[in-house]
Amino acid sequence: MVEVYSMTVDCTVMSRFAHTVMTSKALNKAITSQEILFEVELPKTAFISNFSMETEGQVYVGEVKEKEKAKQQYEKAVSSGQTAGLVKASGRKMEKFSVSVNIAAKSNVTFILTYEELLQRKLGQYEILTRVRPHQPVQDFKIVADIYEPQGFAFASTTATFLPNDLLSLVEKTVTDTKAHFSFLPTLEQQRKCPSCKDTIIDGDFIIKYEVKRAETHGEVQIVNGYFVHFFAPPDLPRVPKNVVFVIDRSSSMSGRKIEQTRDALETILKDLYVDDHFALILFDDTIITWKDSLTKATEEKVSDAIAYVRKLRENGATNINDAVLRAVSMLVKERENGNLPERSVDMIILLTDGMPNRGESNLEKIQENARSAIEGKMSMFCLGFGNDVDYSFLDVLCRQNKGLARRIFEGSDATLQLEGFYEEVSSPLLLEVDLRYPDNAVDFLTKNHYSQLFNGSEIVVSGRLTDNDPDNFLVEIFAKGPEKDFWVQVKASVTNLDVMYPEHEYIFGDVTERLWAYLTIQQLLEKSDVGTQQEKNDMTAKALDISLRYSFVTPVTSMVVTKPETEDSLIADKLTEDQRQKAERDGGSWAYDIPAAIGAYDASDYLDA
Repeated sequence: MVEVYSMTVDCTVMSRFAHTVMTSKALNKAITSQEILFEVELPKTAFISNFSMETEGQVYVGEVKEKEKAKQQYEKAVSSGQTAGLVKASGRKMEKFSVSVNIAAKSNVTFILTYEELLQRKLGQYEILTRVRPHQPVQDFKIVADIYEPQGFAFASTTATFLPNDLLSLVEKTVTDTKAHFSFLPTLEQQRKCPSCKDTIIDGDFIIKYEVKRAETHGEVQIVNGYFVHFFAPPDLPRVPKNVVFVIDRSSSMSGRKIEQTRDALETILKDLYVDDHFALILFDDTIITWKDSLTKATEEKVSDAIAYVRKLRENGATNINDAVLRAVSMLVKERENGNLPERSVDMIILLTDGMPNRGESNLEKIQENARSAIEGKMSMFCLGFGNDVDYSFLDVLCRQNKGLARRIFEGSDATLQLEGFYEEVSSPLLLEVDLRYPDNAVDFLTKNHYSQLFNGSEIVVSGRLTDNDPDNFLVEIFAKGPEKDFWVQVKASVTNLDVMYPEHEYIFGDVTERLWAYLTIQQLLEKSDVGTQQEKNDMTAKALDISLRYSFVTPVTSMVVTKPETEDSLIADKLTEDQRQKAERDGGSWAYDIPAAIGAYDASDYLDA
């Protein structure tokens, strides 16, 4: 019998950068050795940075290696009949990390997993998602989160999907000017579903949401140990009018629930258009159908007409993505040339499709090339991939080549809400062509500092290394286009001194800004590598690999190798790309270099699942 006697989640957030440590401890009470599975879920946006297990006085620590080298070790383990550890996709937001070990009779084992991520601001708030599934009441169970935000808190709240209302009081919350503390420490009795039950109520998500105060138009600059980070999301900006062409797949594969949910979502989205917006509707299967030949101002009357049109949307035919996208581009170009759109407005295309192109041009690279050549950087393209039949990587590159982004829409009862939620994120641009500049002689290794647009509720984050450690010389300039006039701010950065603000927590800050820089740099290098030439891709991938290894991050170009006690078996932890997650969902399994690996069967009582 295995007793899980301790399970803790300790999350520390310093200026949006979250560092989470999950620890599980168990005792094998049996008189024979037992196989124990440690299984935790972490956000798919996070990078694992450390894993260790300790048993019988020995500590086994994971080593981050280049993915190709780890792959060779993995293949060797599989070919010799060993079981290699896997990282699996787990739902839409999470991935599952699993390690099994054989523990001697009457012995203890401790598992520790650490992961890090930069919290993204969406719809005006940050979210920390912790999934916990211990499968049994635990003597020492706790979730603790400490959040340090020098800008101060506008609000901070928590919910737990597994807690009924009468137990919400078990979550303690303390919020001061610049620090928020949350803790959940239920007793054994409070964890049980009933007084005599062996089952636990703890099975689900513990969610913290918060927002910081925003007083300065130039944002917040923080400098720690030679690295800086700049958060830019100025308050109270008017929105920029948008000209949006909705390009909707109505091919036969959209039949049934998908077409119904698309109709419902479009109706809500059209109602949310502002009166100074312009819009158009293009429906496509193997033919291209436009509601009107030009964009229409979003008056109440025109929106009502469009909704009536959308309600008649029916599926039919094949999928001609190329011609539909090019029709949308030509429509926007023509309207611009004829002076029918406001000069200070943003042009965008929102494409919704659920399948692969099989009419007209069907070569994916050629479609991407055609769209890029037609758009010429003059508009943004956003793609929504509905379901698992669509090629997400194709849409991802298509959008990033054209100043936009792609998003997967998962089939399910909430698909309408997913569509509406994505639109809400991009529906209110505040600034266009945002350029953030810093002294050339004072910074290097700068992350991306030019953004095509800043949307309401989002945030631009720029980081870099200081070559001049004198913050008095740190001048920040921000240029952008607003709805009525150009936006320009030039300020000498007022640098937050964290040691003074949090004197009793100085040990926390150390290299936090440097690691934030590394996290952001790796993400942006890998994103850019998909849209450049082969040589550019090789260079960017090599740089991302170098930084991943230097900071021990498990990323799409690295893997973590753990050697199991006694057997010397190799366990491999990977970072899944969205493409790999989609492939795993299609196959109904997990991602593992496409090599089948044996997965042992375990009794539920042997799970250590934080």
